[in-house]
Amino acid sequence: MRALVYDETAGTPAVRLVPDPVCPADGVIIAVRATGVCRSDWHAWQGHDPVRLPHVGGHEFAGTVVEVGAEVRDWEYGDRVTTPFVNGCGHCAFCRSGDAQVCPDQTQPGFTGWGSFAELVAVAAADLNLVRLPERVDFAAAAALGCRFATAFRALTAHGRVSAGALVAIFGCGGAGLSAIMIATALGARVIAIDPAAPARELARSFGAELIIDPTTDDPVETIMELGGAEVTLDCAGTPATAVTAVRSLRRRGRHVQVGLLLGEQSTPPLPLDRVIAWELSVHGSHGMPAADYPAMIELITSGAVDPGLLITNRTDLAGAGVALQGMDRPGSHGITVADPSA
Repeated sequence: MRALVYDETAGTPAVRLVPDPVCPADGVIIAVRATGVCRSDWHAWQGHDPVRLPHVGGHEFAGTVVEVGAEVRDWEYGDRVTTPFVNGCGHCAFCRSGDAQVCPDQTQPGFTGWGSFAELVAVAAADLNLVRLPERVDFAAAAALGCRFATAFRALTAHGRVSAGALVAIFGCGGAGLSAIMIATALGARVIAIDPAAPARELARSFGAELIIDPTTDDPVETIMELGGAEVTLDCAGTPATAVTAVRSLRRRGRHVQVGLLLGEQSTPPLPLDRVIAWELSVHGSHGMPAADYPAMIELITSGAVDPGLLITNRTDLAGAGVALQGMDRPGSHGITVADPSA
């Protein structure tokens, strides 16, 4: 198969022929019709989240089943599917209780093994991890769901418990942040969007944010606290500064959800735990969403309340995915890039 491969940390990715993946007995092989290029892929490429080299990244994808393992019961050739970026083992207590996203024996295509920057990708424990795609959800839009959109959905619904009228502050307006803005607005929340980049702020406004803050010119904490403080904050940027600022922007009894990755030297920001205690704040992590929880998100999409396809600002092929990966830390990288490996 054709795949986008890099041989060393931060090395130039190249499209070349590699062996097809082997189908797990409890899994499937998926012909990838669309795959997102995510900042998490960039972290792996940079070595912040180490992977075994040479490596094929990619963890947000959708496609059709082309091979089925002997132990699989619920899936067959030709099924249109997607999957969370965290695949549970299907046997442990966490998977059995519906929390596959924290499975201690999880697999992650694009991290624990080769991923979806390729024509084919393997998914283990298919009966637990696959999600059936309605015909109304196209492959490109579905590829935007696996990491950023699903993580944002669970952050707002399971952890943030966002309700109509709630004041929600979202720090960072990349793919995850824009997803969160779209979802929170659909849930009836009042959204504040914070990002230093003007194009990202304009996208945030177009997706429903009612207040836009440029943190390079205005103090987000001061502005948000003048409004009474946010009931829920999300840090989708994943920096120590945005994490701390988000927590400081909460009202009493507020809830912060950390969506953006904090890795390496940035993994332990100086959170104001004195305020967390005195104001009884809650701090949560959001690590994707299990396949069992996808129906509510899919229903929100098929109802027309949200359209993840609007997040896609760049459609390309495998070579273009490599270009997008290398440019993710540069100014001007906004929205979501989706690649078609068959193009």
